[in-house]
Amino acid sequence: MAILILGLVLWYSGHFFKRLAPDARARMGKKARGPITLVLLGGVILMVIGYRMADGAFFWGRHPATVGINNLLMLLSVYLFAVSGAKTALARKMRHPMLGAVKVWALAHLLVNGDVPSFILFGGLLAWAVAEMIVINRAEPNWTPPPAKSAQKEVIVVIATLVVYAAIVGVHYALGYPTFG
Repeated sequence: MAILILGLVLWYSGHFFKRLAPDARARMGKKARGPITLVLLGGVILMVIGYRMADGAFFWGRHPATVGINNLLMLLSVYLFAVSGAKTALARKMRHPMLGAVKVWALAHLLVNGDVPSFILFGGLLAWAVAEMIVINRAEPNWTPPPAKSAQKEVIVVIATLVVYAAIVGVHYALGYPTFG
């Protein structure tokens, strides 16, 4: 469990560094990108290893209804992530679509994984996404929506969402986590 928690600490640290130590981050300039990326990558690796190794109390498991809801939420999460990068119509209405995607992703996983390691991992990342939104909104209260894109871009985002979702499902099956039950 300690490895999982250390991974979360690195994830939080890498993301909040700019907000908690703005002067230090500013002094580093573009040179900070490499070390911060390594911290975040190390956090992800430790979270994956720690989660796979962790043991804890089990409160609920997968149920056909929750699996279906989870899959729909995951499709929404992938779509929100794609919206974030493509700056679609929804991105012009939603300030933090990527962080929204993380929140939906975390909730979806908590729905079907009712054990302590899942509470720590998915609950921890959910808390991070909420805190990140709050910190960004306080630091930068004024927000300018991105410029409008073409309708073709909207269609591409939907197709990309379906392709990425299929890839995620394939990876889950390859790792031994049957996505559809």
